[in-house]
Amino acid sequence: MQRASLSLLPSGGAVATVTFAACALAALAAMAGAVRLSRRLRLRRLRRFAHGCCCGGAIALCVLVAYVAGSVAPAVAVTQEAGRVERSVKAAFLYKFLGYVEFAQADGDGAAPLVIGVQGADAFAAELARVTAGRSVGGRAVDVRALRDGDGLAGVNVLFVGRADGDSAALLRAAQREAILTVTEADNGMPSGSVINFVLVDERVRFEVSLAAAEKNRVKLSSRLLSVAYRVHKGAR
Repeated sequence: MQRASLSLLPSGGAVATVTFAACALAALAAMAGAVRLSRRLRLRRLRRFAHGCCCGGAIALCVLVAYVAGSVAPAVAVTQEAGRVERSVKAAFLYKFLGYVEFAQADGDGAAPLVIGVQGADAFAAELARVTAGRSVGGRAVDVRALRDGDGLAGVNVLFVGRADGDSAALLRAAQREAILTVTEADNGMPSGSVINFVLVDERVRFEVSLAAAEKNRVKLSSRLLSVAYRVHKGAR
């Protein structure tokens, strides 16, 4: 197995390096353990992990992918509790994405908060605000805004469009003009204008990426992020 490392530099200065070989072993261990766990215990562990991946500071994104790939049990996919777990996992992913994206926006203040606008997903906005509370990325605080129809996108760095939004196409086009990282959760294919789209694969949260949309939106994605994506689209979007 080819070894490729993924390193993060936490604020304390220590470097944490996790190899993809270790990630594969972690995924196998998680899948083996999931067989023996009760439904309630699996959910508790996944909720704690989704919270811990934001609190640990030095936990690599590939570990999050490996854990999620082996831990979400199909038996709970249709329950209300599973919906809460899905939101927690997506919120943890989205927070980690911020460290692997370069934004083209010139806000004039390198210390200004990174703003995540959330449209059509109030429950997700609340969960994301909880996950990011007191956290920062590159010395910048994270501000979560629940958007309403007609709200402008000025100052927004990341736009999350939930399933409940009925006019996502127009919103994604507007975000493209503002050079915003767009994130969706469409089940029936990656929407035009979406840079990152969450998908459920065998009842597990994964994400796909459009390189063409990233280029149009003038956001640069780290190769480390691309390496753990479920699918990378290279054609026009």
